[in-house]
Amino acid sequence: MVETTHPGNIGATARVMANMGLTQLCLVSPRSFPDPAATARAAGADDILEQAKVFDSLEEAVSDCGCVIGATARRRSLAWPLLDAEQAAARLVVEQQVTNCALIFGPEACGLSNAHLDLCHAHLRIDVNEAFPSLNVATAVAVMAYEFRKQSGLGALEPAEQSTEEETPMTMGEFDQLMTHLEMVLSNTAFLSGPKTKLLRKIRRLLLRGVKSTQEVNILRGVLTSLEYALGVSDKQPQKRAQREVQNTAKNNSTTPT
Repeated sequence: MVETTHPGNIGATARVMANMGLTQLCLVSPRSFPDPAATARAAGADDILEQAKVFDSLEEAVSDCGCVIGATARRRSLAWPLLDAEQAAARLVVEQQVTNCALIFGPEACGLSNAHLDLCHAHLRIDVNEAFPSLNVATAVAVMAYEFRKQSGLGALEPAEQSTEEETPMTMGEFDQLMTHLEMVLSNTAFLSGPKTKLLRKIRRLLLRGVKSTQEVNILRGVLTSLEYALGVSDKQPQKRAQREVQNTAKNNSTTPT
């Protein structure tokens, strides 16, 4: 939950999570927490409130997640993968078998910003009456918690496809580092000579579709380092970078993802 303004909504969320067997609540810059109003609305789900993790930024909260889905009521100018409640729950059920997952809900008054949604692999839009689309954030959590519980019990979904090399799923923190590196390299070319915000968002969306593993991130960052060397903006030898990427890949392959 990002920048939640009413602590009662945090408590109501904790209550419905307990109802549906969910336990991991993360809060990003809540206006007031802990708070008596949250405890009262939790109606006994105190363990979830006590164990809730509080972060200063969404980037920090999802840095170890390989699947991030953000809820939005508004239609955005950039076409991002858009899922309904059933599709989002089904994807989370599959993805959580191999990586950490996060379902993101924004502030009550305005929802998630474009910057928040840029950190997501897909967007969620709950089907409601278009004449009255405003949905309380705790109610939205309840819809998705129930859908996730229902999907988890189906047992009919195929496990997420894994390569024979057992590649480690990419986390959003690793992807953000890749995007930062890419922007630094492109800033030394004519590619970003004009307005860049929307262009970078499109590149981000493009890469999120295809880059799935830590190994693929390492390969792309090795390519970027080679370009920096060719452009004369880095004295790092590409060969040394490549050796480091191989070492990182070997290390990741020897670690079982949690």
